[in-house]
Amino acid sequence: MKRQDFYFDLPEELIAQDPLEDRSSSRLLVLDKKTGATSHHIFREIKDYLKPGDCLVINDTKVIPARLIGEKEGTGGKVEVLLLKRKGNDVWETLVKPGKKMKPGARVSFGDGLLKGEVLEVIEEGNRLIHFEYEGIFEEILDQLGQMPLPPYITHQLEDKNRYQTVYAKHSGSAAAPTAGLHFTPELLEEIKAEGVEIAHVTLHVGLGTFRPVKADDILDHHMHSEFYRIEASEAEKINRAKESGHRVICVGTTSCRTVESAADENGKLKECSGWTEIFIYPGYKFKVLDCLITNFHLPESTLIMLVSALAGREHVLAAYEEAVKERYRFFSFGDAMFIE
Repeated sequence: MKRQDFYFDLPEELIAQDPLEDRSSSRLLVLDKKTGATSHHIFREIKDYLKPGDCLVINDTKVIPARLIGEKEGTGGKVEVLLLKRKGNDVWETLVKPGKKMKPGARVSFGDGLLKGEVLEVIEEGNRLIHFEYEGIFEEILDQLGQMPLPPYITHQLEDKNRYQTVYAKHSGSAAAPTAGLHFTPELLEEIKAEGVEIAHVTLHVGLGTFRPVKADDILDHHMHSEFYRIEASEAEKINRAKESGHRVICVGTTSCRTVESAADENGKLKECSGWTEIFIYPGYKFKVLDCLITNFHLPESTLIMLVSALAGREHVLAAYEEAVKERYRFFSFGDAMFIE
């Protein structure tokens, strides 16, 4: 299967730069995965598509202000460090720009020395392991010095850090938001619960690998980066109960989807677990848990458009995307949503 099979033409002006004031007022394109039929709605109408007994799976990861701007000790040159994965003992896997001069032993200072880091080694794809030194609590220093790591296609400054968090964000650790969840408000979630829909929380800390472009012509040559996930026993039971009683499991976002599909056994059963996943879902994949998906509109030739194509069929997905372009939907992180039923 070729990367180019998942290309579509996207005008740059359709890339959403700012979140809407009311999260739930974004648009919603509903796609029937069997027929390819589409209809157009407002996101808060999602509750009309959810039925009592269904289980809505949400990813409660929290984005950390992982983008740090510092100075290289000795030269004063500007260095940007993006925290990707916590390795323990104050060591993080990071993405460093510019990277060439940041060899092992190079040191960088942030916030006039409030935080300091030393490059320990260069690992795969040029990422750096950095050991950080500080007084106090790392998370508090990060809150003070760090910026939200918005994707490169968002060029506007974010006024309110919380707009790049879901309203149910709880467990810190992501380098990017699970953006399908940005459309929910506390009120909408309460209305959904009141209709008899179960809400299950899972956690997957989103890494930048999710957004890395597929460069290999043959998609099977693409390597996914690992991401940490956790499912608690009570939440696994909610999902299992929905499946056993013949109701649907509806994942909010590709991250929730990848979590439950990674954790399920061959019969689609879940139990309390945690671990690292490199799951790559593309057409031909047989879903074990997920029935329906709420998702945003994704980059051409990305692993995410490949995942939604696995669920609804490549032709149906690309036709729906072409329609979304024609109807001037807003794309990517702060954009509109799609419900694949």
